[in-house]
Amino acid sequence: MDNRLKRKLTFFTIGLIFLLSGVEYAVILPTIWMYLQTLDAAPYFLGLALSAFSLTGLLSGPLFGHWSDRTRTTKKIILFANFFELIGNLMYFMGYSKWLLLSSRLVAGIGTGAGSSIFGVLTRSTAPKDRATVFASVMACRQAGLLIGPACNVFLRLCDFHLGPFVVNKYTAPGLFMCLLWTLLQLAVIFMYWDLPPLENREDTQSSTGQSMEEEDHEHERVLVEEDNDEERPLMGSQEVEGSYGSVLESKPPRLDASAASNTTLNSISESPSPELPESHESSCSYKEFSISREFLREEVVVLLAAQFITLFNQTALETMVTPMTQKYFGYGELENSVMYCLCGVEVIAAFLFVYWLSQRVAERVVLAIGLTICNVSAVWCLIFLANPLGGFPWRLTEFIIGVFLQVLGLPFVAVAQVSLFSKVTAVETQGFSQGVRRSVGGLATIMGPLWSGGLTENMYIMLGVMMALLALLTMMLAFSYERLVAPVAVDESDESVSSG
Repeated sequence: MDNRLKRKLTFFTIGLIFLLSGVEYAVILPTIWMYLQTLDAAPYFLGLALSAFSLTGLLSGPLFGHWSDRTRTTKKIILFANFFELIGNLMYFMGYSKWLLLSSRLVAGIGTGAGSSIFGVLTRSTAPKDRATVFASVMACRQAGLLIGPACNVFLRLCDFHLGPFVVNKYTAPGLFMCLLWTLLQLAVIFMYWDLPPLENREDTQSSTGQSMEEEDHEHERVLVEEDNDEERPLMGSQEVEGSYGSVLESKPPRLDASAASNTTLNSISESPSPELPESHESSCSYKEFSISREFLREEVVVLLAAQFITLFNQTALETMVTPMTQKYFGYGELENSVMYCLCGVEVIAAFLFVYWLSQRVAERVVLAIGLTICNVSAVWCLIFLANPLGGFPWRLTEFIIGVFLQVLGLPFVAVAQVSLFSKVTAVETQGFSQGVRRSVGGLATIMGPLWSGGLTENMYIMLGVMMALLALLTMMLAFSYERLVAPVAVDESDESVSSG
């Protein structure tokens, strides 16, 4: 099969993985609160169930990323991780008790750790200038899943039958549905996914091969010119032969000239294959010399990790608040919530398409600044109008819609910009582990966000005030570190050696 076709099928399968992750989130989130209520769970169990999914993803992400960095393979990792998604959703479908439901989210969350390996392989197999658009496309696939999921929920809510000893209803059907989808995805990964070679390795190999061929051509031309000059001019002393750098004479020189010629010949032979050896040695030793403190305790990296944490903390806190809030103020059930999430999915996909277009024209840090500005406006609006909604039903609904619209609009800008910049300011050789750390920071945020929001549903000013303070802190960090949020300039070692020589 053609390598180009393998590459397309692999990227298509990666899109399917993120699509299903979005579908799972959107299918389960609108109904899990009422599912827990049928199992006599306390209100705080909602935060536990949502945080459990992120907890195991936080722990498994760096492990899967480290695995992919060491082996340079991701297919086996994805198959292994998807197995946990399959088992976790099967446990969710069984749903005998609230503890089994909590355990099901813990097991399914392990499968999300494969995302770090996938982002690592995307970084290694794409050019830096195309990375923002590639990441935007992949994230848009997940948002498409968030759009499809609620639409699936509209039909799943009609389920009401028995499958052996298990009851299939609108609460348990999402688990069975996702179990079937993850099974189909396993087949897609087996037949449509290949471990692609890193793009930089291919480019380095081609450049080193071309450079060595050019050096051989120049050496050959230099030998021919010197042979012609030797035929036209009389024989000179040994001092001239010793002083001519890199010259090789075919005629029979004196013994001293022969030793000098042999030395220069050995030098030219040792120089020709050298472009490949130092690179392979450097790539093999780069992982051993990797330092966590030197890699992650840099100003630009800290800012990007803070952006990952704060935006996801605020997002998950508001998502946890939305379902109880719509039930309290608007009387929404699972159908209305599914429609709401479906509309949010349409908005997010449109925003990702705009970010895809914008990232080709402006720098990532500009996109990040735009997204952070929108998030600040959203936080101010929520703090003023949603902390204590006033007025009648139409006015409250308008306040709620505007707040959710602004919150959803800013997320694609921040998400695409920070993940693209993070892939550029961290080492390519350890991208799997680095992306695992980034996703673990996000996982920590998705654990703390629901717990923070679930415990303060009756103290909205405190909950939203802390979220606003975190965004203000991130804004100041971005302002002070704005000049450092750029990709490091790549230095061509071959050009340096030529210029120094």
